[in-house]
Amino acid sequence: MTQAAQLSEILAQPARRSVSLLGATGSVGASTLDLIGRNADAFKVVALTAKTNVAELARNARRFGAQTAVIAEEGLYGELKSALAGTDVRPAAGTAALVEAAMEPADCIVAAISGAAGLAASLAAARQGRRLALANKECLVAAGDLFMSEVRRSGTELLPVDSEHSAVFQALAGESQSGIERIVLTASGGPFRTWPVEALANATPEQALRHPNWSMGDKITIDSATLMNKGLELIEAYHLFPVEPDQLDAIVHPQSIVHCLVEYRDGSVLAHLAEPDMRTPIAYALSWPRRMSTPTPRLDLVKLASLTFEAPDLKRFPALALAKAALRQGGLAPTVLNAANEIAVEAFLHRRIGFMDIARIVEKTLHRSTHCLSGRPASDLEEVMAIDAEARELARDVMAHS
Repeated sequence: MTQAAQLSEILAQPARRSVSLLGATGSVGASTLDLIGRNADAFKVVALTAKTNVAELARNARRFGAQTAVIAEEGLYGELKSALAGTDVRPAAGTAALVEAAMEPADCIVAAISGAAGLAASLAAARQGRRLALANKECLVAAGDLFMSEVRRSGTELLPVDSEHSAVFQALAGESQSGIERIVLTASGGPFRTWPVEALANATPEQALRHPNWSMGDKITIDSATLMNKGLELIEAYHLFPVEPDQLDAIVHPQSIVHCLVEYRDGSVLAHLAEPDMRTPIAYALSWPRRMSTPTPRLDLVKLASLTFEAPDLKRFPALALAKAALRQGGLAPTVLNAANEIAVEAFLHRRIGFMDIARIVEKTLHRSTHCLSGRPASDLEEVMAIDAEARELARDVMAHS
């Protein structure tokens, strides 16, 4: 290679990209750090955060040379400070510190804090006008109108990290909005896809956590077992892509190879296929518009031999119908849906309710919430959090009197 060609190749390479990771010790966080570790010449870490796992947070902060490490639980600050003694990593703790971490200068912020706990930090990240790789569903489910308004106002480059939404983003590349007819997200059907409906009442948390294809955190795995996860993803898709609620649907695809189907008005259907590994969509969000190498398994269609699809059974998966109804209702209904579901899933994991009670508690909470009737979006984050808290109390009351 000539000297001129070498110089041209160097100049064509992107500069080392700085990354902040909100939620570094969860499944998405671990996958993100795996990719960063394999591409240390392309990325550097600015801030890492975690909920309560001090040891893992400190270990990763040391390994990746983070500038800041934040633990959400304020009472764990002393433990984190001790774990980082002798390093240049700045320790911090609490909700305000999470928001500050989201505001530190970085080329890309990966928002992977699960649940409503990640709302404030993710919204702060959306206001920075930089790249936001979004893995927090609740931003778009509980506060979608508010969140997207901030994204548009700040000019933030929003890239979805969910495998299905990343797939849609790729399938829509370069296509005209007017040509879209329907977006279909796929669901594995979870561990109970073939169970008799009457047997689901006795399903245990251990059985529900045995997802056939994906390795995820407990809450999202239970949501996958109820198909609430797919309902939440439909609500997300409504905010992410230029479609109306009736242009969104979900089908069951047990192999989890096809992640989305985008149907166009000329009858064409574009599908995105990949092995079920979260590192694929995370890598796309980190490196877009380029693609980076990943260690993910390569797809072998000959070995697979066949791919199957089926309509979701709404008797087995009533949570999906509830999420679709909340999407159509709009306004604050998805906020209430999300809050009630978090409470119900937590109760199931602690064996206080049965598996089929999850959807029943969410449904009763929606019916009893006056906020679901207004049809208006929340005006600010404070209102979202107030309604979220109120819906949680209502869900607890529903459980107590069921």
